[in-house]
Amino acid sequence: MLRSESIIMLHELRAKDKGIRAIARETGRSRNTVRKYLKAGGIPERKPHRRRSSKLDQYKKTVGELMDQGVFNCEVIYERIKAEGYAGGRTILRDYVRDFRPPRQTPAVRRYETKPGEQAQADWGEYTYIDEVSGEVRKLYLFVMVLGYSRAIYTEFANRCNANAFNRCLIHAFEYFGGVTDVLLTDRMKTVILGIGDDRKPIWNANFSDLAATLGFTPKVCRPYRPQTKGKVERGIEFVKGNFLAGRRFSDYGDLNRQALSWCDEKNRRIHGTLGERPIDRLKEENLRPLPTFNKYHRFLTEVRKVQRDALVSYDGVRYGVPWQYSGHEVMVRELSGTIEILCDEKVIASHQKRYTSRSTCYLEGQYQGIKEAEGRLYPKPRATKLASLEVQRRSLVVYDVLS
Repeated sequence: MLRSESIIMLHELRAKDKGIRAIARETGRSRNTVRKYLKAGGIPERKPHRRRSSKLDQYKKTVGELMDQGVFNCEVIYERIKAEGYAGGRTILRDYVRDFRPPRQTPAVRRYETKPGEQAQADWGEYTYIDEVSGEVRKLYLFVMVLGYSRAIYTEFANRCNANAFNRCLIHAFEYFGGVTDVLLTDRMKTVILGIGDDRKPIWNANFSDLAATLGFTPKVCRPYRPQTKGKVERGIEFVKGNFLAGRRFSDYGDLNRQALSWCDEKNRRIHGTLGERPIDRLKEENLRPLPTFNKYHRFLTEVRKVQRDALVSYDGVRYGVPWQYSGHEVMVRELSGTIEILCDEKVIASHQKRYTSRSTCYLEGQYQGIKEAEGRLYPKPRATKLASLEVQRRSLVVYDVLS
């Protein structure tokens, strides 16, 4: 069978008044072939081949019945017809079933439309970047929260995705949106639940459940192996990776967070592809419940740390200095608007501008002042005292006369 372009060429040569012999010589085709295609006036139809019988023919009724019952597993069908006497192979069976097999499809799910102020979804994602200085590939974590009704989005980056970082990001997100939703839906992460009890209810992480009670939202986790339950934030994470992070240049993740905040402002003012409206406009309709006063939830922005012997406190991958007199003490570290405050007995003993480079050290001015004179001790060692002169007690001679 010649291709259509070859047939067209034969007709073009014929239109130039060339004979069958000349066309055959020029194209390298036989004269009978040239004559057949010119006579057909187009692409000649294939003659139907005589259908050969198959060992499967007498078992096709059984195969059809099984397929009607939704059985398309050829191994199952093969065992069934083999028991009925089928002597053929599996290949011919697979070739036959292939034409009837339905296309693979993802099970349909019912779309859930969230009411205003009803639900927020939050989750972590991972992303790798190249450190231009060292050339190393490093990893960072991105937190994303999406409001169900308005689709307003918030993202923040962190060095770690532990419980304290998750609570901190949650607070920052609700502060960004200006209020709290009725429900917060998350993945089944250890920072949220520790497991499932005998009553099939989640065993909540105590720190997270305390935060939920303080802010006033009801925590919920998605069903196991059902990430589409929180599809809005799943798509939000991919949106951040593909639209914000791709090709992004930044000096540290503090700079990255500043850029991310501007990006969120911009994207929340765009026309949302699904809603056809701006998330910033629908955010006004969320009617979020107001956050409690800051003094009620500020403790969730603090972490307990122990001051090392070198008067340094480790926080978020960076070591911050405190006066050496607090070495060995337990202190509280809190982060407020890019400032790291270290407190002991509710008193601020050190304040630093937050640093974002891991394994770096930020010393406090005068951190070791007086440490040499005190030999590194808060209290002096107990010592004996040598007097300037010893006074000998003088007694009357009468005393000795009495003793004798």
